[in-house]
Amino acid sequence: MRNFIYHKELASGGWSRFSLAEQLGNIGSEVSRADNWQAKDKKLYDGAVERALELFDLTLEDKRWRGRLIEIARAREVFCDAISGGREYKSSLEDLEKYFLQFASASRMKI
Repeated sequence: MRNFIYHKELASGGWSRFSLAEQLGNIGSEVSRADNWQAKDKKLYDGAVERALELFDLTLEDKRWRGRLIEIARAREVFCDAISGGREYKSSLEDLEKYFLQFASASRMKI
């Protein structure tokens, strides 16, 4: 469990104002940042990873998505696999970016 909260306003209830597509799109932004910084800057990479995990956890705590928890938890698991080298699922941050981009696009179109 993390000792630091990155998204204080979101953690205090603001996250629940977002649709699922918006939440997953925002997670995707952090996944993209992690991918961008992975080979360039460890501190920035680690920060993006921590923020993504925090947003995953906030999404899993959102009671509106009770019927989607397995899917959300699996996406978090695949993300953890990707940041650990992709040994179990052969996942990569680049592939996850493509997955989450669909949610960002849907949220922009208000789907």
